[in-house]
Amino acid sequence: MPGIRYWLTKREMLSPHKEAVVDGTRRLSYLQLNRRVNQLTRALAGLGLAPGERIGLLAYNCLEYVEVIMAAAKLGLILVPLNWRLAPAELAFILGDSQTGALIYDPELAELAGGIKAEMDFEHLLVLGDRAQDGALAYDELLAAQADNEPNVVGDVGPDSPHIIMYTAGTTGRPKGAVLSQQASFYNALNLQLAMDFTSADRDLLALPMFHIGGIGLFTLPMLYVGGTVVIQKSFEPAQTLQLIKDEDITLFFGVPAIFLMLAQQPGFAASGLDRVRLVMSGGAPLPVSLVESYSEAGITLQQGFGMSEAAPSIATLDRELALAKAGSIGKPVFHLEVKIADEQGQELPRGEVGELIMRGPNIMAGYWNRPRATAEAMSGGWFHSGDLARMDADGDLYIVDRKKDMFISGGENVYPAEVENAIFELPQVAEAAVIGVPDAKWGEVGRAVVVLKEGQEAGTEVIIAHLKGRLAKYKIPKQVVFTDALPRNAAGKVLKNVLREQ
Repeated sequence: MPGIRYWLTKREMLSPHKEAVVDGTRRLSYLQLNRRVNQLTRALAGLGLAPGERIGLLAYNCLEYVEVIMAAAKLGLILVPLNWRLAPAELAFILGDSQTGALIYDPELAELAGGIKAEMDFEHLLVLGDRAQDGALAYDELLAAQADNEPNVVGDVGPDSPHIIMYTAGTTGRPKGAVLSQQASFYNALNLQLAMDFTSADRDLLALPMFHIGGIGLFTLPMLYVGGTVVIQKSFEPAQTLQLIKDEDITLFFGVPAIFLMLAQQPGFAASGLDRVRLVMSGGAPLPVSLVESYSEAGITLQQGFGMSEAAPSIATLDRELALAKAGSIGKPVFHLEVKIADEQGQELPRGEVGELIMRGPNIMAGYWNRPRATAEAMSGGWFHSGDLARMDADGDLYIVDRKKDMFISGGENVYPAEVENAIFELPQVAEAAVIGVPDAKWGEVGRAVVVLKEGQEAGTEVIIAHLKGRLAKYKIPKQVVFTDALPRNAAGKVLKNVLREQ
């Protein structure tokens, strides 16, 4: 059964009283979690939702997020996780593109949800908690009205059934939805279990937002697979994170480099107990070697991993024993994944040569939602083309050298310059604009906009930034704006961003 719809049913049978999820004062066993998921599955089916339909979720990390993920799997629904950092118009595009007809939202995000509802209509609205509001049904009331035994699902739900559409920023300025099947999440869990020896004794602290594939796949779903415990943090807050690590006897912790930098700057870091966590892993952005070294000096082995939304997300992990010796490497490919470094024709290159990192395996996405051309390009020759330039050393360890595309990563968030440039171009004073990523000590990289104004026009940095606020998520807005007379271009008219970076 290489899907995930039966996981909690099995867990209730095998380890009913084992602690499954901790969310503040709420502590649920696998029996309790499965029964609540059964109630939610029945409630969603009672609303008329059927296999294949999409359901959006706008919420901070919470127990209910886990419940919706697993109820969607049981019923065969397709979950569309929503980034609460985005503007209403950006979220409305994602929901419209995926033709999502149902929305569940956190009452703390009611204002953002209201902005979305002003842009589009929903057939079904649910709000977390026990109070209905603004036409949305109360989540807790719906569950309480349902039986908690296993539901009978009408329709074909299997391993290949789409389960999650994870939207990633698009190089053309519009996000694309990577369609992940139940099988993809199963093999992600299996790959990580094989790589890191996960067991039911493990306790994972979830600090990454669950609208990211990292929050779902690293390591929430793998923990439910092996019967471990997921300790949920509503959103990352450094002091609270260190306290939870001590109080909850955490054994696994995954974060992005910006998280580890902020943790290291906490007053109580030296006595935090992080050195007793058996697996401390970073991903989502390049991990500075200096950070690996500083953690090593504190007695903490900070390992590097690599993944992306299209792989659910795990692609490679660096062995713990090599974390310092090979700092800068992302390690070897996970077990059930074939990887090669290829030239422009897709032919494998010799060890040590730089080419594109391409891969194939059961954890790779089925394609991009309603994007046949983008899917065909990404899956050319039956291999997923990552767009990352990499090399493989003699031992088979991988190193990311550069990105083929212009995307940069700020605090673990992907930023595609085309989207930001398109928004800057809306200003009537702007003739040309280019956005690049530049190094930043806190966020890894931040955006720098290089702007050419139309002749006779005036606009300062504050005008550009004010224009972008409300149009783009905060992390996408450039931290710096530089004005120049002209952008460097090649003979075909393409902006030479490598020259901009050098300048």
